[in-house]
Amino acid sequence: MGDDATIRSPAVRKVIWIVRAIFIAAAAAAIVWLFGFYQPPERRTYPGRQTVVFWHMWTSNWTDVVNRIVDRFNESQTRYEVVPLVVPPSSGSLKTLIATAGSDPPDCMAQWEPVIPAWVERSALTPLDTLMESKEWADLRDRMFPAVRAIGTYKGHFYGLSIGMNVWAAYYRPSHFREAGLDPDNFPKTLEELDAIVPKLYRHDAGGRIMRIGFMPRNFAHWAAVFGGSLYDAQTQQLTLAAPRNVDAMQWMVGFGDRYGFERILSFESGLTTTFAASWPFISDAYSIVIDGQWRVEQLARFAPDLDYRTAPIPYPAGGKPLACWSNGNFMVIPNGARNKAGAMAFMRFWSGVDRPERAAEFYTWGGWLPITPEVARAPMYQEYIKKYPQFKTFVDILASPNVQVTPPVPRQALLMARLQWAEDAAFRHVLEPKEALERVQEEVEREDSQAGAGKP
Repeated sequence: MGDDATIRSPAVRKVIWIVRAIFIAAAAAAIVWLFGFYQPPERRTYPGRQTVVFWHMWTSNWTDVVNRIVDRFNESQTRYEVVPLVVPPSSGSLKTLIATAGSDPPDCMAQWEPVIPAWVERSALTPLDTLMESKEWADLRDRMFPAVRAIGTYKGHFYGLSIGMNVWAAYYRPSHFREAGLDPDNFPKTLEELDAIVPKLYRHDAGGRIMRIGFMPRNFAHWAAVFGGSLYDAQTQQLTLAAPRNVDAMQWMVGFGDRYGFERILSFESGLTTTFAASWPFISDAYSIVIDGQWRVEQLARFAPDLDYRTAPIPYPAGGKPLACWSNGNFMVIPNGARNKAGAMAFMRFWSGVDRPERAAEFYTWGGWLPITPEVARAPMYQEYIKKYPQFKTFVDILASPNVQVTPPVPRQALLMARLQWAEDAAFRHVLEPKEALERVQEEVEREDSQAGAGKP
């Protein structure tokens, strides 16, 4: 009875509770350390060389592609050994910032998130142009496709070297065109031509429910570029979201939704499968025309090899821009505090094709990536890839265009793109007029920059 009474006493129960809490906290900390910040021992194949620590977020089969490129680099020279480490995509960016703040960053990192302006404002990145001779940098700057140069530049310095861009174009089904009495060899070049054919491509059941979407414009950033607008003024370094051509673009999008029934389209889409790989609804006849990226070409070859489809640039309106779209991509950065910046730069030059573009062309074909310079695109191995996937040529042609735009170089890039999606939805649902929705987003992003104090950690 004495023991039971002791256990029931408030003082002992409090001690037991504290011990349990400490144990749980320690266990949680161990888990976080093990899965979030613990780094396994380096894999060293060439012990006598300088180590280049390389972090990336590619998993599954993509890891194998990255490892092949790393092996090629390590075999190509005798000075450096790149040691790759996969960091979780969900926390890789945060982990890199923490490691940089703790003076233990990787030597280089592959990124696809819009981090450059925010990280520069936190003094977390090394300007790559400062690691080159001035003549060498000027030559590379002139050789790079315009979007490649733009995506890596912030406040006059170059921070991110692309290793594969993404651009968007129209995918369409020739069989749907023939069924509607349209010529599949004459895809619309203008929005006026597109507007004329889309009604013939929609399909409805006896009750008026949509059975196939002819076309539905999405992603305002693409259409702002196509209309000849811009989300950012490089001269004033200010957002210009509600500029007249941008408003025209969103108004056209909203009018399209009104014409074909935005809510009915959403209802139809809610019953579709995932948009990933073999489940892409374009394969199952759910759409006649969609706007999507170049990675679909290889996916279609793998999961729907017999599908008849074609690609074409996005149609543009009178006063608009041909070969236009929004773009993003994969790029390499060197954190501040990296121990081996020279080795990191050598690896980045190797992979990207800054050095020996004909060699790097093979790497781009492994990932189905778009190159950074015309030299890579013209390389024999890359040309063979285009012959194998002729629909891919559309995207290479678009990438070379000066009308391809990237996310505006503001510190709150991720917030900006998320809120533009909100503005688009609000306009489609007539919650706000297009101009008002865009003005609200600009005010919010500028307020967030001001409150955070751009340039401060």
